[in-house]
Amino acid sequence: MTSFVLKIIGVITMLSDHIGDSVLCRFSFFNLIGRIAFPIFAFQAVQGYIHTKNLKYHILKLFIFACISQIPFMLFLSTFSNSFALNIFFTFFLGMLALFLYEKSNHKIVGFLFVVFVSIVGEVLQVDYGAFGILLMFVFYFFKEKKWQMALCTIALCFAKYIPNILATPSLSFHYLSCATFTSLSLCFIWFYNQKEGPKAKYFFYVFYPLHLTLLYILHLALYF
Repeated sequence: MTSFVLKIIGVITMLSDHIGDSVLCRFSFFNLIGRIAFPIFAFQAVQGYIHTKNLKYHILKLFIFACISQIPFMLFLSTFSNSFALNIFFTFFLGMLALFLYEKSNHKIVGFLFVVFVSIVGEVLQVDYGAFGILLMFVFYFFKEKKWQMALCTIALCFAKYIPNILATPSLSFHYLSCATFTSLSLCFIWFYNQKEGPKAKYFFYVFYPLHLTLLYILHLALYF
């Protein structure tokens, strides 16, 4: 399975999730399907980090698109929540920073502490998926040549993410356990990644993100106002 195919699966499942949020008012099967998206994009972000020939440019590109996408993201977020968050590009930006600090550290323990610190920063800044997103990127990086360890750590992290939700809202326990299960199902696609890029669509995935958020906001206004 090429990088392009993985990204297409990520786009389709992400769109499902966001339709569930903005049109169907959350907690629908569309949202469960959407749980598959983030790990796929996180995995691809790590692959981008590993294979990029110009890391500074790659990270700068992420930051620029993060800034471009923030207003569309907040408009989309307003369709179902009054909370503030930073969009997914900021998550990937911090995740790559964490990987860079880990890689440049002289000792693995110090490097891991840097990863934990950046994860806490992500949680404080309220980036999308928070510390979970950054730690998941680290798992994909650290176990890049050990599939079984990567899979087991990913599943453990996916279920750990939803424990606070289950404790806070026991009545929704089944929903959150389903979310953890569907998040873990992303491994069914990641497992078959063949290290090939596939057809090139250089900026499509970057442009699609803010564009579809804006269109879903407009659709929400048309349906509910």
